[in-house]
Amino acid sequence: MLDQFRGVSLVAATIAMGLSAGLYYAYSCSVMLGLGRADDRTFVDGMQKINAAILNGWFFLTFAGALVLTAVAALLHFRGDGRAAFGWIVAALVLYVIVLIITMGFNVPLNNELEAAGDAARIADPSAVRERFETAWVRWNLARTVVCTAAFGCLTWALVLHGRVVN
Repeated sequence: MLDQFRGVSLVAATIAMGLSAGLYYAYSCSVMLGLGRADDRTFVDGMQKINAAILNGWFFLTFAGALVLTAVAALLHFRGDGRAAFGWIVAALVLYVIVLIITMGFNVPLNNELEAAGDAARIADPSAVRERFETAWVRWNLARTVVCTAAFGCLTWALVLHGRVVN
């Protein structure tokens, strides 16, 4: 029974981590590239609307779920047959904590500054607002994309190791 809980928790953690990594990756390779081609006012307006829209239950479920499910998987793999995957799960957990630090320490404050600039249609100098936001936000998003993808890789390898022990 414990092996089933271990397996389910690890699969769920891997899915949540993969969804998180995929979200950051999508921003890196499409959303920000597309917005980057827009004029300054459209960029600011678009990013403000995206930042408001992403604050929803589905995003929160994935964002928090990756942390909680990975921590649960680590706890369940701490002893016995789970030890083979434990180190990889802990590595994924540490990497995801780094993603959270990047997100909360850099991306969210930049989002808040962008929101504080006010209605994009009324901003006197949208170019200056965009300049303070875009380069830094893209750089930090790329960092969290790489780190979250590494965490996803660690969980994927932990699944392989878990499967070897169970079989």
